[in-house]
Amino acid sequence: MPLAATGELVAEAATARTAVAAFNVITLEHVEAVIAGAESAGSPVVLQVSENAVKFRYGRLLPLARAASAAAERASVPVALHLDHVQSDDLLRQAPGAGFSSVMYDAARLPYDENLTATRAAADWAHARGLWIEAELGEVGGKNGEPALDAHAPGARTDPAEARAFVADSGVDALAVAIGSSHAMTTRTAALDHDLLKRLAATLGVPLVLHGSSGVPDDELRAAVAGGITKVNVGTALNLAMTGAVREFLAAHPEAVDSRKYLSVGREAMARTVARLIGVLRA
Repeated sequence: MPLAATGELVAEAATARTAVAAFNVITLEHVEAVIAGAESAGSPVVLQVSENAVKFRYGRLLPLARAASAAAERASVPVALHLDHVQSDDLLRQAPGAGFSSVMYDAARLPYDENLTATRAAADWAHARGLWIEAELGEVGGKNGEPALDAHAPGARTDPAEARAFVADSGVDALAVAIGSSHAMTTRTAALDHDLLKRLAATLGVPLVLHGSSGVPDDELRAAVAGGITKVNVGTALNLAMTGAVREFLAAHPEAVDSRKYLSVGREAMARTVARLIGVLRA
């Protein structure tokens, strides 16, 4: 089917009081696994390509984007493409021509005023081209010239009043909030601040996004969705599944040299992870 639009999938999830799962992909095996898992779960899904993934692919967006688009168009469930954690304006400007319906513009590393200025410019540019845009705001330094605190640093939190002003002044369509999760966690031990989430959901008029969800236990994810999260980003969980399966296969088959043998095992492990996590979000 034709590529879906991220904004529409998020809006549908919000109406249903659930969340759309968004998985970061690095290889074609990631892409195929995410789609297979979503088809198994009978659920729409978002394929995310991060700026770091583009750097890994020699700085070229189109090869992975075109592969993802081709796979998505043959899926039996709606699939959208999202360009994630973009800091480069040059990369941002490649999004519309590469099949992306949305972008997460990441200026959260900057002091508040600079973050707002950069994000406002990105939002204006994106909206003029029909792109849905997400931004991120955590506990911000930036006072007296101090650098911003990374939104996923330990203890970082999004202030509701500051977030309300940021959303209004930047014009973004969704906001990734810092409520206790962290990127690249390999253990599922994150404890979310559900009281803060409740206040953010009551304060902001845009969909809320949870980053760093690989480190969040199932019950915490369910509570986050019930509390107002409508897009859940997952990346590390796929890499853990793939790497673990490949390691196990190669340990059992040290003579193996055909990469298809172990990549297929890794792909299947990722697909199971995708289906399971989608089930958690839609429980």
